[in-house]
Amino acid sequence: MPTLAITNFNIVLSVLGGWISLFGLVSYLCKENFYLSEACMAILTDFHNKVISLLAGVAFSPSAANLIKPLEYTSGSQEALNLVTLYFTRLVLGIQLVLAGVQLPSRYLQKQWCPLLWLLGPIMTAMWLSTSLLIWGLVPKIGFLEALVVGSCVTPTDPVLSNVIVKGKFADHNVPKELQQIIIAESGANDGLGYPFLFLGLYLLQVVWGGGEVKGAMGMWFGETWGYTILLSVVYGWVVGWGANQLLHWAEERKFVDRESFLVFAISLALFIVGTCGMIGSDDVLACFIAGNAFTWDDWFRLETLDDSLQPTIDMLLNVSVFMWLGAVCPWHEFLVNDGVVPLYRLIILGVLVLMFRRLPWVFAIHKFIPQIEEVRQAIFVGFFGPVGVSAIFYLYITLEFLKTMEVDGRPREDVEHLGEVVKVVVWFLAICSIV
Repeated sequence: MPTLAITNFNIVLSVLGGWISLFGLVSYLCKENFYLSEACMAILTDFHNKVISLLAGVAFSPSAANLIKPLEYTSGSQEALNLVTLYFTRLVLGIQLVLAGVQLPSRYLQKQWCPLLWLLGPIMTAMWLSTSLLIWGLVPKIGFLEALVVGSCVTPTDPVLSNVIVKGKFADHNVPKELQQIIIAESGANDGLGYPFLFLGLYLLQVVWGGGEVKGAMGMWFGETWGYTILLSVVYGWVVGWGANQLLHWAEERKFVDRESFLVFAISLALFIVGTCGMIGSDDVLACFIAGNAFTWDDWFRLETLDDSLQPTIDMLLNVSVFMWLGAVCPWHEFLVNDGVVPLYRLIILGVLVLMFRRLPWVFAIHKFIPQIEEVRQAIFVGFFGPVGVSAIFYLYITLEFLKTMEVDGRPREDVEHLGEVVKVVVWFLAICSIV
């Protein structure tokens, strides 16, 4: 006879499917008729509403309705749950960054290398240092090197949240196309370039804590991070993206590929790059962005799929899912009680100061060198809009995985354990502040 099967799998599918369906019923109203999201920094935006999905994840989490139970899915293992979140964010970022590369016009990186260099060089470095200084000043019991590690996690602008201001009616009416494109390009490129900032601090900490030489740390940073992780990712992403473009051209000319497979090709390309880069230990997010650019270098695929909605639909499903997951796994209680890591009032002050000083002063200072930013109000707009989101959580768990290598006899050292707690609380809080 029929029996009830109230399993975690069935509950998650019911909650996710029901939420997407219910929200879809009012998606057009939120997207096109209300301008609250863009004017108020992403409160009601796109069809895949990030803030509402995050809040839905909180509502269904163990802290509330207890329908989504992340720890139960990993048999109570926090370490396994961290890995699930890391892999999920990798997947979403990989797909987002291939699509970001595909959205850009032909030879965009070649034509706009100069303004991108300003954004990815001086501005990104200033964002890292200013955020690290704020963290160093407000978070007790950490040194400047530890602050550099924490600051590097929130330095890149998030490509998932960047879609908030470069898609939809508001963006088309109020944000010049050239400005939209430079925001897409920056958020895509700097997401992968977060590795050098992160691992500079981590390698130096490893040397300081382990009693090694700084020369060895710098050698690892140049060799492993810049050589193997960054350079290899750029070359690999370009080769795969360009090769995929040529193969798709060849198949299309001979009528070997149907329309459905043609439309989903960029998504499958992202999956392939995330998987293969993960196996060789390279920078998959940067490789995905470069591959997306190389794949549409001749503008053919972008123009062919301009009016199709399959890619945005898949993008929406992933975004709704990942923000619900982040809402469910976020350590909300640790913002209040965290064994003296950082008091809540300091977190709030830090969140406000980071939103104000992490990016805005530096973009405003050199906006005249960026042709796409034509006037002061655009400089303020680009400067204030520097979201911290999925990419910050990705780098958070990359950091926690690296810190495991500094354990002694299988047990975390006290200083390593403290840094792990600091980076978890601070990065999660800053991500939530930026999203909301």
